[in-house]
Amino acid sequence: METLLGLMIGIGLSAATGFRVFVPLLGMNIAAMSGHLTLSSGFEWIGAWPAFIAFATATALEIGAYYVPWLDHLLDTITTPAAIVAGTIMTASMVGDISPLLKWSLAIIAGGGTAAIVQAGTIIARGTSAMVTGGFGNFAVATAEAVGATLFTVIALTLPVLAVIAAGIFLFVIAKRILGSVRKESTIVAKQ
Repeated sequence: METLLGLMIGIGLSAATGFRVFVPLLGMNIAAMSGHLTLSSGFEWIGAWPAFIAFATATALEIGAYYVPWLDHLLDTITTPAAIVAGTIMTASMVGDISPLLKWSLAIIAGGGTAAIVQAGTIIARGTSAMVTGGFGNFAVATAEAVGATLFTVIALTLPVLAVIAAGIFLFVIAKRILGSVRKESTIVAKQ
């Protein structure tokens, strides 16, 4: 049961990572330092003071940078692989004593995959905003992403079952939107 709960927390935090890479890492660090979260063996460094300083600094810089028009698109090229790695590490750090093969397979598929799909959704939202508003509406998208990362982090740490359900709904909506775009493009190409 403990492994399942850890996996749910990891998936919820991975979803948050799709919005902002460092917000859930900072939340995880604070929860671990305050004794509200137990990290798997080998991941205790996430709950240490040096990690707090690094995650807090990175969070402030990441959130601030997303409010600079066009810099946010550049950051997406960096944060997409970073979100996948962070989602994988966070999920692995929450899954207890199971075989390393199973632990890392779950972490990569569930954690990294969740972070990748949520990140894809944020890229679509920012791209749509940039096309419609010339990039000036991205301020609202950046705010929504920061709030989403914070809410998903808090929910994942306090109500992990709800976080997994919310992540599942969010992933379904994103996948449906991506598939709709692919079908629309293939129809346009077929007509030409």
